[in-house]
Amino acid sequence: MEGLYFNIDNGYLEGVIRGYRNGLLTSHQYLNLTQCDTLDDLKLQLSSTDYGNFLSNVSSEQLTTSSIQENTSARLYNEFNYIRDNSSGITKKFMDYMTYAYMIDNVALMITGTIHNRDKAEMLNRCHPLGWFDTLPTLSVATDLESLYQMVLVDTPLSPYFRDCFGDSYQELDDMNIEIIKNKLYKQYLQDFYHFVSTELENPTKENMQEILNFEADRRTINIVLNSLEHPEVLDLDLKKQLIPEMGKLYPIGQQQLLVANDLDFESIKNIIESTVYEYRGIFETNGSSSAADSDIGNNASSSSNLEDHFYQLELDLCKDCFTQQFTLSTIWAWMKSKEQEVRNITWISECIAQNQREKINNYISVY
Repeated sequence: MEGLYFNIDNGYLEGVIRGYRNGLLTSHQYLNLTQCDTLDDLKLQLSSTDYGNFLSNVSSEQLTTSSIQENTSARLYNEFNYIRDNSSGITKKFMDYMTYAYMIDNVALMITGTIHNRDKAEMLNRCHPLGWFDTLPTLSVATDLESLYQMVLVDTPLSPYFRDCFGDSYQELDDMNIEIIKNKLYKQYLQDFYHFVSTELENPTKENMQEILNFEADRRTINIVLNSLEHPEVLDLDLKKQLIPEMGKLYPIGQQQLLVANDLDFESIKNIIESTVYEYRGIFETNGSSSAADSDIGNNASSSSNLEDHFYQLELDLCKDCFTQQFTLSTIWAWMKSKEQEVRNITWISECIAQNQREKINNYISVY
């Protein structure tokens, strides 16, 4: 039944998204990129992919890793905005929710730049285009959380997420408080997004997105708990409870075990996480010895792999699974995250070529 009326509003969009997905770089195309000796060779290889001549206006003298990253990112943003401009109703609201995370990042970036007296124009250029809102440039006038909310954020979609951020201890905007506020916003955002998915969307979109959002919540939970090992005087038990989303596969049993005491060591945290969720077994392993020569192309776990790499791998596996089903909006999220990883991969390969770090060039992540 879920597919009976889906194509009326979203058939065209799903077709476009699946066309975008077919344009993602494959393992063999990544292999060709890693064989390049110069950035000009990389540009030539990319021209034979779905990217085409997107770097035709960039001369050899101007061709840098930054210019490649900017142009690949710009292509991603244009494609996302095309999809959003052609969406309506619940689909448009779903895509709006996808941009709220970038808004939170932009708010934190602008406030941090302001308290460190960085150039306003430079900070605005560094803001994520998908997280732009009209009052973003005025963030630099905020001196405390109250003025930040009243003058800038009250009319933005982030306004409801600030209700748990007000408190005497967080009024002053310094680096630590900004990071705490950012994590509180993310908690409220993920829980609100999960509620929207659970109440407004139908299967299989609901099922897929619940799985993805639960993973995002677990990723934040694990990062917060691990960061508390480095800053136990700041991230005490009460604060961790305020920052950790009340959702995810670790919730509630795993979270209760992680928050039962403030003196857990790394091994204890690792054992709790791996024993609670089967899929997270091995994510703390960083001493892998396989390489592109003895594993699937792009799926190698090199000695330089870290926790974030494992998270990216798990995220891409979830995204790949979304494309095995039809009549689902989750393919929009899956394509977006896959494309963002593709931009990171191309940037990494470009940087290795520019710096002649050939031994690290295969440390990218690809599942397609």
